[in-house]
Amino acid sequence: MKDTQPSPQFLMESAIVDYTHADIRKLADTLSSDDPTTTARHCFEWVRDHIAHSMDFHREEVTCAASEVLQQGTGLCTAKSHLLVALWRANQIPAGFCYQRLTLDGPNPPYCTHGFTAVWLDDQGWYRCDARGNSKPGIHCEFIPGQENLAFPTRYIGEHDYPEVWAEPWPELITAMEHLQNITQYRTHPIDACPPATDSCVSAPAAPNRQ
Repeated sequence: MKDTQPSPQFLMESAIVDYTHADIRKLADTLSSDDPTTTARHCFEWVRDHIAHSMDFHREEVTCAASEVLQQGTGLCTAKSHLLVALWRANQIPAGFCYQRLTLDGPNPPYCTHGFTAVWLDDQGWYRCDARGNSKPGIHCEFIPGQENLAFPTRYIGEHDYPEVWAEPWPELITAMEHLQNITQYRTHPIDACPPATDSCVSAPAAPNRQ
């Protein structure tokens, strides 16, 4: 059984999801089509392919709010998710935030918070998808409703996949991002945030993984 229609929280604007910003509105309009699923895919592919992942492209700028990500053209996975959700909501498509706890590199700590997204599609329910970018070897994420293909599996001790969809990014994560000076600092001290104690989230059953 599909979930019921998501609450209005998943269409709200905020300081991070600032989708009425003129640049976001303009881009959202260019990505829009008559079909919401097609619009959702256009937004996903644009963020995936046009916003450079900070680590992959050796960028030092730290971005957080959706408008900053768009203006700078770069961001961590979490920042890219902020822009993607903003573009979806600007097109009146409910969307939210998803997270994993992963090791930064290899089987051992340190850990980091990996952010991605979920979008509501009327014929599918919640669909989790990952627009971090395919510039890192071994990653090939596509927008294929019904087939979940996230950038990273959770396979090492201490890693965790959170099944919930949050209407807003985790507050602890945002605070840490706003205090981050540059990406070099992140490489040595990655953000390992905890989920908030809040009811502003819903469970999203994972779609089958693409083999």
